[in-house]
This record gives sequence, structure tokens and C-alpha cells, in this order.
Amino acid sequence: MTKILVVDDDVHILNLVSIHLSEEGYIVFKATDGISALEILQKENCHLAIVDVMMPFMDGFELTKEIRQQFNIPVILLTAKSQIEDKEKGFQAGTDDYVVKPFEPKELSYRIKALLRRYDNVSEESIIRMGNTTINKKSYEVQIDDRMFLLPLKEFELLYFLMANPKQVFSREHLIEQIWGIDYEGDERTVDVHIKRLRERFSQLTDDFHIKTIRGVGYSLEAKRS
Repeated sequence: MTKILVVDDDVHILNLVSIHLSEEGYIVFKATDGISALEILQKENCHLAIVDVMMPFMDGFELTKEIRQQFNIPVILLTAKSQIEDKEKGFQAGTDDYVVKPFEPKELSYRIKALLRRYDNVSEESIIRMGNTTINKKSYEVQIDDRMFLLPLKEFELLYFLMANPKQVFSREHLIEQIWGIDYEGDERTVDVHIKRLRERFSQLTDDFHIKTIRGVGYSLEAKRS
């Protein structure tokens, strides 16, 4: 069953949306503020979040940012405002879609179904296999044969990016932008440290792949020759 989290401090809107989604066959969790919403997400494996912009303690933009950092689910923002500035701020926060109040429940339902289909397709593409090694971006797990591994977040993202682009050579600067973001202010040697950790973790576990150092350029991941 698909689980949806609805977050709105307006109890009338909260109940209206919840009743409609329940009638559509969804399991609905309700929260009236961002803090409660994050607590629910920690306990329940929700598939989508509907978030109101104007809320106490933590507004919808901040909540969307938190959801983006911690969970791989789509977010729809609800707002009573239609100004382009608010839409821009919402998409910068990481929302997937935007619905302006008042809205028809059917419109919200169509948008939910479209997003869930899109994320299902992404989920299928999020699994990379290389020999006996499988890396799953949805669960953030790496599996080698029958052994499962959970890596620190940046190590996982770096390995996933390299494995998704085998035989391509990437500079340290490019990897910094892809994994740490263009606003990262640390040293490019961070990449070297994380590459070293990945090599130490997997060199004795598998020969399905290896990460090559391209002198004067950066790094490249290559699969084992069959």
C-alpha cells in the first residue's frame, strides 16, 4: 500500500486532503508541523509527502530541504500564494511539484499519481550491477554476493556516481561539484581521502571493479574484464 504524509497546520485542509486520499486507497499520515512530520518519516516508509508552505516552527521550504537530505521521496508543496518568487523558492528547496490553494482534490490526485510513476521509473534505474556487486541508490546499500554493506553517505554517492559512469575520467573538481556541491568550500583532497577509503573497503572483497588514478587528471572506475 502506498503511504502518503500530509503536513498542514490548517486542520480543515489536512482533513480534507486526508479523507480524499484515503478514499483513493492511500494510507495517510497527518502532521501539523515540520517537526512532527520528520518524526513520522523516521518511523514510516512513506512514498510521498504533501507539504504546506506556511507552518509554525519550520516552514514548508525548510521541511522540504530536510526531506531532500534524509529521504528519497517526492514532495508536493501546497501554498495559498501564486507569486513566481514562491514557486522559485520551492523548487530551489527541492520540491517536485507545486499546487496553489484552493485546488481541486482530483488535480492533487493526478499530480500524486504522475510523481509516483516517475519515481518508480527512477527507482528501477537506481540499481547498478557490475559482476557480483549491486549498488542500490534507493536503499543506499551495496551488496557483494550475499553480503550487504552500508557506507557513509559521501562514500556511497561517490561510488555510485563512478559506477554509473564506468571508464569515464573525472577530475577532482568535477567530482567535488557532483558529490559535495558547487558551494563546497573544502579542499579537493577530500576526493583523494574518499577514494582511498573505497579502495580499502573493497579491494579485498571483490575484483568486479577497480578505481584507477589518472595522473594529472583525476579518477576513473573500470569493470573487471570478462
